[in-house]
Amino acid sequence: MQIYLDASATTAPRVEVINLMQETLLKGWGNPSSLHSWGERATLILEKARWQVASLINAPSSDAIIFTSGGTEADNLALFGVTTQYDSPQHIIISAVEHSAIALPAQILENQGWQVTRLAVDSRGRVNPQALSMAIQPNTVLVSIIYGQSEVGTIQPIKELATITKNQGILFHTDAVQVAGRLTLDVEELGIDLLSLSAHKFYGIQGAGALYIRPGVKLNSLGGGGGQEKGLRSGTQALGAIASMGLASQLIQEELELETPKIRALRDYLLELLSSFPYLTITGDTIHRLPHHASFIINHPSPLLTGRKLVRELNFAGIGISAGSACNSGKTQPSSTLLAMGYTQNQALKGIRISLDRHTTKEDITWTAMVLRQIINRLISDLNSH
Repeated sequence: MQIYLDASATTAPRVEVINLMQETLLKGWGNPSSLHSWGERATLILEKARWQVASLINAPSSDAIIFTSGGTEADNLALFGVTTQYDSPQHIIISAVEHSAIALPAQILENQGWQVTRLAVDSRGRVNPQALSMAIQPNTVLVSIIYGQSEVGTIQPIKELATITKNQGILFHTDAVQVAGRLTLDVEELGIDLLSLSAHKFYGIQGAGALYIRPGVKLNSLGGGGGQEKGLRSGTQALGAIASMGLASQLIQEELELETPKIRALRDYLLELLSSFPYLTITGDTIHRLPHHASFIINHPSPLLTGRKLVRELNFAGIGISAGSACNSGKTQPSSTLLAMGYTQNQALKGIRISLDRHTTKEDITWTAMVLRQIINRLISDLNSH
């Protein structure tokens, strides 16, 4: 029995998406920058995908969408695209629970002399909007707060945060990689300036992402080249992956109203099954939470019983989960997210994440909860016997 419960890391591409990518590679392989009919066909494919992605987030224009290789590049383009416009270092604000695609670029900027404020979060991983208001300085030029935290599932009050920055004339960016395809996204209602997406988080192909740029917002390019994507992302577009991102955007938008409640119900069922188990403690916000996401720390003091250990044991049982964010789960240091939420160094090594997708069934959840309990009980029994 194979059960995949790591949808926050990646989702399996839909058959329709794979078929479209193959069709694009076979019939629409022209260069969109070319003027002949092959190029025109490729341009139509490219611009249709741009429109589909724009529709997913209610962007005011498809021209507001810049295609990238994924969420990480979109995040980098947002931060460096803004900050490289300044001749001298200024001030930016991020949260203490950002994905590394924001946290590490912010560290680079700090090394270059920029002031970086990392907003503290509460024990649930939430940013206090009042803290943002107090952190703003006269030279603050950008605020970037993750929408849905990938490791603990907490959703930030993005609209309220964006309103604060808008009133101060400061640009606001959010990494919405975990939110797209799970909750309705409306950049107009949220009032944000920049938003990052990644196709493979909502059943698209790995290697395609996008950055929404509100009309009127100026960014610098991260490199030179042929001037594609409004000069912000030079290089011939990965047409097959982009076309599939467009279709994945359209399909998930059509199904969101039915799919999200179904996945949330399964997630809640999982939490219910594990609620009485003494060796798992839920992390993150139980109310303001991604609908597909459950996360825990292992409630046992032994440093040998870590999240990574539990991931390996479950893998042997045919169940795929993760120890925190997939981009960091291969590392042995404590989770910076859990540390920021007030957990100890030992506890911050004990986090696990279970994330569901459209293929998850009630039987999958029932089986996983049972196996998870059995494995943890066995590991603790082994530790006690030694």
